[in-house]
Amino acid sequence: MNTITAVHVREALQRVGNRMIALRDRLNELDAAMGDGDTGISVSKGGAALAEFISTNSLNDGDDIGKYLANAGMALNRAAPSTMGTLLATALMRIGKEAKGATTLDANLVARMIAAADAGIQERGKAKPGDKTIVDALHPAAEAFAAAVGRGEDLRHAAQAMLEAARQGRDAATPLRSNVGRASWVGDRTVGKPDPGAVLCVEILEAILST
Repeated sequence: MNTITAVHVREALQRVGNRMIALRDRLNELDAAMGDGDTGISVSKGGAALAEFISTNSLNDGDDIGKYLANAGMALNRAAPSTMGTLLATALMRIGKEAKGATTLDANLVARMIAAADAGIQERGKAKPGDKTIVDALHPAAEAFAAAVGRGEDLRHAAQAMLEAARQGRDAATPLRSNVGRASWVGDRTVGKPDPGAVLCVEILEAILST
């Protein structure tokens, strides 16, 4: 597979929205162990907003994929103006900006889109790798995808490398202490517990790749 079409993008976004809705209880439980326990609520609201956006906005071959994704990000932001909702919306809007004008996506453009999402979340969330956030899964995922593309691998193989790197990043963050956001307030209580954001990142990537 060397090209992603508008139809592929719409279907992937639909899967992501559905997964976000389904993760409500699990993310709330993870967040309750190290925060205020409402991450799942925000994420599920964002997922519902994506589902509604998709149902009311078409994306057909020849349409501007970047504009569609940026508008989806704005819809998510309006529905879930929480910390996690804002981060996810920022990622979508940065991805959309990078893909502005594109009617199909190739591996190099997708690599830039993922890198843009990573940079956007790091900037907006004031987080870096090792702070035990969504960045700990997303950053290695972005790097792995770009490296695979650089080696000449196709989209499918690059995507698998990305997913594996995200899983490894999620797991590597679990023993750490949270350094950003409300989770940092409870200090050592976060050690040994999975970060909800890192878990969410892996789930989103799995949803995108599940066909």
